[in-house]
Amino acid sequence: MGAQLRIYRQRIRSVSAMKKITRAFELIATSRMMKAQQRTAASAPYTRAITRAVSAVATYSNEDHPLTTEKAQAERAAILLVTSDRGLAGAYSSNVIKEGERLRELLRGESKQIDTYISGRKGAAYYAFRNRPIAGQWAGHSDAPTFDTAREIAKTLIDAFLKPTTEGGVDEIHIVYTRFVNMVTQEPSVIRMLPLEVVEGEEPPAPEDVLPLYEFEPSAAAVLDALLPKYVEARIFNALLTSAASELAARQRAMKSATDNAEELIRRYTRLANTARQAEITQEISEIVGGAGALADAASSH
Repeated sequence: MGAQLRIYRQRIRSVSAMKKITRAFELIATSRMMKAQQRTAASAPYTRAITRAVSAVATYSNEDHPLTTEKAQAERAAILLVTSDRGLAGAYSSNVIKEGERLRELLRGESKQIDTYISGRKGAAYYAFRNRPIAGQWAGHSDAPTFDTAREIAKTLIDAFLKPTTEGGVDEIHIVYTRFVNMVTQEPSVIRMLPLEVVEGEEPPAPEDVLPLYEFEPSAAAVLDALLPKYVEARIFNALLTSAASELAARQRAMKSATDNAEELIRRYTRLANTARQAEITQEISEIVGGAGALADAASSH
């Protein structure tokens, strides 16, 4: 009984130590998630403004820009997979990877070759373990992305899109990331980044709204050359920011679940330890009573 009691107490100490760790991770994830949400909200005005500007040029000019022109026969596509650098985030990365696998099957069904670009160590590890080629990868920023990283990713993807397919270029670029809905819901999403699909908003303009008139200086082509790379950078940065908020929300939820499970284990082991201790006390009392009875019998026999 004593050995069993020691085992239960040791397990209680181990689970208690684990609970402190998961609780600390939960608090850290909660704090960082709030900052990530604030950064996402702060970047929204810029993203909306540049989207409106690009939409204006695309709508009110007849320029055929390489980034807006769709190939007649697309042969090669690129996928940017946005995953996490660290674990302890539940099914966050695996859900993104599964969505990426579905997109790969869809593109293969269209007889397209696929180049994969990965942001985050989890996605890179998944592809490396399966010996799959990776066209480009970035890591170390999943929970706190910077605009410099988004600019670097955008430049790499734009260069690949502008390069002919005979030289290793691509005809389409898709992004697979996690869209932050709320604290409980984060949805894996896919958007086609290039050829450019300008989406200004889902709500149609009001009938009384007056449409503005635009003049492009020095020309619409020059404006597109300047705006389109910045638009791609803004969209990628927004995808990285909302993915960071989703990752931290998933980690906070996973760590809270782990903390709750640790508390349940502590309660269970405490009950078992109390039961073992009670059984040990009962056995000791029985041995004392039995010994006293034996001594009494021995004394009466003399």
